Amino acid sequence: MRLALILVVLTAVSGAVILYNRLFKRDDEITESSDERSESMLLEYSRSFFPVLLFVLIIRSFIFEPFRIPSGSMMPTLLQGDYIFVKKYAYGLRLPVLEKKVIATGEPQRGDVVVFRLPSDPNINYIKRVVGLPGDRVVYREHRLTINGESVELNRDEDTPAHGEIPQFVETLGDRKHAILIARPGNTMRDGVYVIPEGAYFMMGDNRDNSRDSRFIGVIPEEFLVGEAVRIWMHMDGIEWPTWARIGTKIQ
Repeated sequence: MRLALILVVLTAVSGAVILYNRLFKRDDEITESSDERSESMLLEYSRSFFPVLLFVLIIRSFIFEPFRIPSGSMMPTLLQGDYIFVKKYAYGLRLPVLEKKVIATGEPQRGDVVVFRLPSDPNINYIKRVVGLPGDRVVYREHRLTINGESVELNRDEDTPAHGEIPQFVETLGDRKHAILIARPGNTMRDGVYVIPEGAYFMMGDNRDNSRDSRFIGVIPEEFLVGEAVRIWMHMDGIEWPTWARIGTKIQ
């Protein structure tokens, strides 16, 4: 939010300087007084930076925005230190800073990995998977999901090594298959029945026993959605060398 505000202000100021010069000044009117030399320098800086600022603002606000994964709540799909691209136009075009939707382009589908602003503090971004859609009845019991009376397919992934001692499973949500981690098979923390109201979504992390998601923070209203996570463009955790194999990986 702060970066978006800074970009908007800088773009607006540089654009206003150029527009003012076009409407009220001519380059041949500039003299060598100190005030007008400063004014000329401001104009040159504005001319140099305005196209770059406008390009970055449009790309970041309406097309793609980069994010870094700060925790392991989406393991094994996303690892701490992954840098991802988020498709901003997936669920609508929104005005920067105001975050008001001006054009509807689509709606989240079950299984999408989504970045959203935390309703209790919109300056904080979370990333989770869409499990419940508006109107759904979601039951989460003993690590098994039941949505609208139908059990979600869950199978042990025998082909993939466990993360330490944490076994990996394959879950099928809609048309999407993705891996999840279940650290404590007997754990029943936050089991419950969740009815999703209209205009909201139920989110869960793939690291089911180590994720602060809708079981804790509640459902996420549509106006807090940022976009769909689509690609990993870099992985670097701390001062280690990048993990090249993760670059370009599609987020399932």
